[in-house]
Amino acid sequence: MTPQPLPDFASESVQGKLFHFVGIGGCGMSGLARLLTNLCANVQGTDPIESDVTRALRGDGISISSVQDGSTIHENIDILVHSAAIPPEHPEIARGDELGIPVVTYSQMLGFVQTRNTGVCVAGTHGKSTTVSMLCAILLDCGFDPSFIVGANCAQIGGSSRVGNETICNGPLKGKPGILISESCEFNRSFHDHFPKLGLINNIEEDHLDYYQSLDAIIESFHGFAKRIPESDQGGYLLIAHDGAHRNNITPGLKCKVETFGFHPEADYQIIFDPSVQRVGILRDGMWTIQWTNPMPGSHNALNAAGAAILAVHLGLDWEMVKTPLEQFTGLDRRLQKLGTFACKNSGFATVYDDYGHHPTEIEITLRALRSAELPNRLICVFQPHQHSRTRFLLDQFAQSFSSADEVIVPHIYFVRDSETEQQRVCSQDLVDKLIANGLDAKHINQFEDIITHLQKTARDGDLIVIMGAGPVTSIAHALVSENKISLEQ
Repeated sequence: MTPQPLPDFASESVQGKLFHFVGIGGCGMSGLARLLTNLCANVQGTDPIESDVTRALRGDGISISSVQDGSTIHENIDILVHSAAIPPEHPEIARGDELGIPVVTYSQMLGFVQTRNTGVCVAGTHGKSTTVSMLCAILLDCGFDPSFIVGANCAQIGGSSRVGNETICNGPLKGKPGILISESCEFNRSFHDHFPKLGLINNIEEDHLDYYQSLDAIIESFHGFAKRIPESDQGGYLLIAHDGAHRNNITPGLKCKVETFGFHPEADYQIIFDPSVQRVGILRDGMWTIQWTNPMPGSHNALNAAGAAILAVHLGLDWEMVKTPLEQFTGLDRRLQKLGTFACKNSGFATVYDDYGHHPTEIEITLRALRSAELPNRLICVFQPHQHSRTRFLLDQFAQSFSSADEVIVPHIYFVRDSETEQQRVCSQDLVDKLIANGLDAKHINQFEDIITHLQKTARDGDLIVIMGAGPVTSIAHALVSENKISLEQ
C-alpha cells in the first residue's frame, strides 16, 4: 500500500461523502469519526472488539461491523481511514487499494479537520493526553465549548472526544473557527500532517527508535512540526519547555511567537512546585500569576498543568479562572489512576494504581511521585515492556528507572510491530537480570494469572501496587480490585 495524499476537499463540502474507518473503536479514530459526522459526512467503520466506544458510536447512528476481511469495503466509499496501528497488508486496506479508494491515515484526516478549526496541538514524548485533558477541563469549566480528541478516556470532560462549537464564542479569538484540541504524536512523523495554530511541546526524548534510529532525527522531526505553526501575525504560537525539549534546536527559524515554561528561572513562565503539599505556582516576570494545589502528584504533572494553564490564558482566560478547574481535575484512565484496594491474605489492604507509562522516564517519575505522595509500606511495580525494539534500544535506561520500587515483576514483552528477528534479540529476563544487577528485587513471571496469584499471596497491609504498561497488563490491575473474575488478555 502506497501512502496517498489526502484528497483536496477545500473547494467542496464533505457533506454526503462516505468515510470508512478501519479500527474505529480507538480513542482517536472514534473522536475523528464524530467530528466528520458533525461536518455532515457519512461514516461507517469496523472494529473486531466490541466496547463502550463502539456501542456509543452506534448510538450516534454510525454503522460498525466486527468483520475485517474486506467484505465491507465497496466502491461507494469515498475515503478509507486507518490508524498507524493498522498494517499495510490489512484486508480492508488491500481491498480499498484494489477498488481505487483513496486510503489515508488518521493523522492526515485529523490534519484536514484542523484546517477547518483553530487547531491546538500538544506534542512531546510524554504528557500529551494529560495536558490535553487538563486544558479541555479548564476551557469547559470557563464556558468555552471546544472540540477535542484525547488518547485516553477522561470522565471529567465526558470521555475521549467531543464536538464543540463551530466558532469560538469567548475571548480575543471570538468569531474565529472553533477550537479543536488534540495530541500530535511524533511516531512515523504523523504530526507533520497536522495544522496547529497553537502548539505545545512538553519534552523530547529518545523513543520510537525503530523508526527514527537516533535522538537527532527525533529532534529534527519536532522542528518540522514546529515549523507548521503559522507566523505570529496570523496567530501562530508555540509554548515549549525551557528544559528537556531541546528548544535551542527546535525554535531557530520559527516565525510564530515562542514562549518557554518550566522550572528554570530564565523560563518566560517559571513554575514553582512544592511536592510536599503538591502546591504549584507560575511566575511571569518575577510576579505571581497563579497558585494552586495539584491533585495529580509529581513534578511532571505540575509541568503538564502549567502548560495547560498558560495555553488557556493565551486563548483568552484570566489566570484566576484557571485555578478552580485545575484544583478539581480528577485525572484520566490509566494515568496514575487509583483503581481501589484489595484485602491482603493476612490482614489489611493493598492499594492498586494503573498507569500507561512504558518509557523509562515515565516510569521513573511516576514511581517517585507515588512514593512521595502515598508513603507506602512497600511499592511493588508490575511492568510489561511495550515493543521488543523499544525494550532493546532503551534497556539500560529501563534498568535505571525502578529505583523507587521495592519489588519489580516483569511479564512477557507485549508485541507491537516488531519483526521475528527483533523478537529474538531481547526478552523480559534481560531486563530482570539488569534490575537484579542494580540491587533490585526483580523477577520474571510470564503469565498474568500467576502474577495475580503471587500478589494476592504476598501483599501486605499498606502496600502500593502499580501496574504499568501500554498493553493488556492493565487487566491485572482490574482483576486485583474486582469482586468478579475477569478475562485476562495476554
